Amino acid sequence: MFTEVQIENYKSIQSLKIGLGRVNVFIGENGCGKSNILEAIALAGAAAADKLDNEFLYSRGIRVTEPEFMRSAFDKENTTKEITINFKETDKVNDEEIALNFMINHDNQPYSKWKKFDLFEHKNEMEDVFRKQKGENLSDFIARRTQELLTEHYNDLRKTFENIPPELLFDEIAKGFKTAILFQVSQDLQKNSFDLMSFIIYSPENSLLRNFIEEGQVQPLGTKGEGLLKLLRVLSDSPDKIKEIKQRLELIDWFDDFKMSVDSELERNVQIKDRYLDKELPYFNQRSSNEGFLFLMFYFALFVSDDTPKFFAIDNIENALNPKLCTRLIQELVELAKKYDKQVIFTTHNPAVLDGLDLTDDEQRLFVIYRNMDGHTKARQIAPLEPLEDDEIVPLSEAFINGYIGGLPKNF
Repeated sequence: MFTEVQIENYKSIQSLKIGLGRVNVFIGENGCGKSNILEAIALAGAAAADKLDNEFLYSRGIRVTEPEFMRSAFDKENTTKEITINFKETDKVNDEEIALNFMINHDNQPYSKWKKFDLFEHKNEMEDVFRKQKGENLSDFIARRTQELLTEHYNDLRKTFENIPPELLFDEIAKGFKTAILFQVSQDLQKNSFDLMSFIIYSPENSLLRNFIEEGQVQPLGTKGEGLLKLLRVLSDSPDKIKEIKQRLELIDWFDDFKMSVDSELERNVQIKDRYLDKELPYFNQRSSNEGFLFLMFYFALFVSDDTPKFFAIDNIENALNPKLCTRLIQELVELAKKYDKQVIFTTHNPAVLDGLDLTDDEQRLFVIYRNMDGHTKARQIAPLEPLEDDEIVPLSEAFINGYIGGLPKNF
């Protein structure tokens, strides 16, 4: 799980560091930079996957614009500098903290592409990163490992190259070892995390959920909801997961059941049963369902599937949902995130979403995103609210609406 992200020189973000939990909620004014934080993470994921072409960036949920303005243009010099995104991640196997570092740049020329900064080609920068992560001088490390390898393979080398004088042999072999070690260090320092490579910003749309476009560029689920039908069909092979989705969908009062159907090669639907309708009437399909139900179906499938990303974001989680349903939905998604080992960032403008959080649980975190006096995007984590004199705790929704925790416009 990612425990920290640090972003520099991306859109409205000059420099920003955020400590992440498992479930993270961002609130703040329109245009404060909530989506920019998500995009920076998605950009790092694209860099990790070596897919920095604009078409792929769009499919991750990034709003691609002129390369100059993908950088923080508070200072004109920034528009030619690299974007830096660094992560700290907990290694589940060794319980160690891993640092992932990405530097991405563009020459601002027409038809040029974004490029990942290659540490292997920039030894000085590699020295700095290695020292920060390993606490050791890179040159000393390479010399030590080279000597260890030469000693380990001494007998084999002498047998294989017995006609070459030892001093010449070991000089040449040492050069090869040093290059190989340097390359391996470069790869390790830029270790691609699969969880990051698959990061997507989801913003499902009613029309795509209702018409069930089969697949998008990124599978199994596209940013707007593409691929949901196929994912549900795949999940049908896991009865426990389909059962879980159906149980969670009972948040919708009228819902009774759903099943997959294929009416023809071109017509594939989800058949939905309304418990209030006559039992002899046929199921109706997703085109007749209300959009709130479809959004919930999308969210629950996203969280329970093993094929969807482990780390992702949902922009405007409250879309098409009743306020009270928003509160309950967050509670349900927190449970699913823990059960299926997902890490998620939500953005919202609906105060009711906040009431679904338990800030005494460190895995659930609330951040107010704002812009400081210079216009730079900043983040402030909200601590659990203290009880009042009568031991009553003010709901987070009320604290938000009344301006106690920030995140509201102040210019009117």
